[in-house]
Amino acid sequence: MATEKLTEYERQRLENIKRNDQMMAALKLHSKASQLAASSKRQKIENQTKTSAFKSYKKPKDEAPVVIRRSLRARGMPPDSKGLMDDFDDAAHTAPESKSKFSPRNMGSFSLGDAYDGAGSRDAFVRAMRRFSKKAEMGVSVKEESGVKGCEDEILRNSVAGLSAHSVGCGDIKNEDSLEFAGSLTPQVGDSLGCRLEREGTKTEESSEFISTVKMEDSLGYGIKREGLDDSSEFISSLTLEEENVARVVPGRVMVVKFFPSTELRMVAVGSKYGNVGFWNMDPEKDEGDGVYLYRPHSAPIGGISIQPFNIGKIFTCCYAGFVRMMDVEKERFDLVHASDDAIFSLSQRPHDGSCLYFGEGRGGLNIWDLRVGKSTALWALHEDRINTIDFKPQDCFVFATSSTDGTACIWDLRRMGAENVKSLKVIQHERAVHSAYFSPSGSSLATTSFDDTVCIASGDNFEKTSHVFHNNQTGRWISSFRAIWGWDDSYIFIGNTKRAVDVISPTQSKVVMSLQSPCMSAIPCRFDAHPLEVGVLAGATGGGQVYTWTSRR
Repeated sequence: MATEKLTEYERQRLENIKRNDQMMAALKLHSKASQLAASSKRQKIENQTKTSAFKSYKKPKDEAPVVIRRSLRARGMPPDSKGLMDDFDDAAHTAPESKSKFSPRNMGSFSLGDAYDGAGSRDAFVRAMRRFSKKAEMGVSVKEESGVKGCEDEILRNSVAGLSAHSVGCGDIKNEDSLEFAGSLTPQVGDSLGCRLEREGTKTEESSEFISTVKMEDSLGYGIKREGLDDSSEFISSLTLEEENVARVVPGRVMVVKFFPSTELRMVAVGSKYGNVGFWNMDPEKDEGDGVYLYRPHSAPIGGISIQPFNIGKIFTCCYAGFVRMMDVEKERFDLVHASDDAIFSLSQRPHDGSCLYFGEGRGGLNIWDLRVGKSTALWALHEDRINTIDFKPQDCFVFATSSTDGTACIWDLRRMGAENVKSLKVIQHERAVHSAYFSPSGSSLATTSFDDTVCIASGDNFEKTSHVFHNNQTGRWISSFRAIWGWDDSYIFIGNTKRAVDVISPTQSKVVMSLQSPCMSAIPCRFDAHPLEVGVLAGATGGGQVYTWTSRR
């Protein structure tokens, strides 16, 4: 067989291998490698022998075993009471029954003591409320003093009007035309509501949606004397915030803040994100501590608080978990009024009517709950999304406004809302969610606050005139949304400012005219309430549970 011819590369490679072998033989590397391998093998055998000898070693039997300490409970044995005194011996005494753990999710009623979540005395709040009740009994009753007659006004109103009723369970709401019913009211009926009504040029055309502007000698109906309000700008500038008028009332951010409608008891009710309802008595007795009393009747954010002036001992609250509860101070209990599978976002009552509750339930629903019969008398779908606020017109308690996350604020008339045909009188459109819609004290204007960074002011006979005021309403997720409220007349609107101030909007000028600032204000005020009986007392609440109370220097 002929030898294959090698290439130049292969020939060079073979020569390199041959030369390397000769060099390794000259250095005796092969013999040294064999010796090293034999030595490694011998060392490995010696190590294995030592390991085997170590494993075969056994501990002496006389060593004490290691005992792991375990409690009697872990070993499933009963507790040893030999070392205890006789008072703690289970054989001698029976252990008291353990108190069931309270939960605000419980159905039914529970005591104020079970729901109390404060640090001070839980009885101080009840004592303060009862002290006010005794003052009212010794002098003129709250009912007579304020000119409020509750449901008796509705009976008188019905007897004077003499119209057929379409009842929805709340004050016998009329199904007749609004204009005819309004024209049938006599001055006596108006006086029974604590105000004198003057009608000017009532329109009778079919196109008219509202009765004419109603003037009021006292727009709030509580006999307030507005001395010094002629120069409104000077009066607003006199509002100050003192250090003693600041208190942390609830944990977490505030959802609702509401003054008690009383001049005898200066108290604020506050609802928080965590279901707490706190009360701040700004004039506590010496034995009542700081005057802050905290309860937790709900397990979800508080949607609304309602306190009627003729019965401040019964306080209604609602929460996003679908519960409506009544705090009865006289009975010292929280009673369950209504429970729903849907969230309840807002709560309101008609002026001078304590027989019914109106609350926004679910996605755009309005539920009317009659407290006298304990059931719902009407349920309407008014919006496409949740109802954030419900506010009744002061002079015409059948007309109310709603604000919704669907981007609209609507005005309704209960006398025109049938079981099937529900139509609004006026729709105010915004580009984004509307957080509030409140009537002015005279009822001639409506202010809405939206997340589109505007405050809309609607006025006129049919609220056809609208003006939008730019205002930064971007509060974020940690602060409750801004809600613009009216003051003690129609001159100014108050709303929070992201710079830790209170902006004051003039409806006539359609702009922010001033800001209330104070070194005592350490957070952004988001929710407000103007005292209904004391001019110049304004409360603002923050995302940290604080309440600031502005008062006038006059």
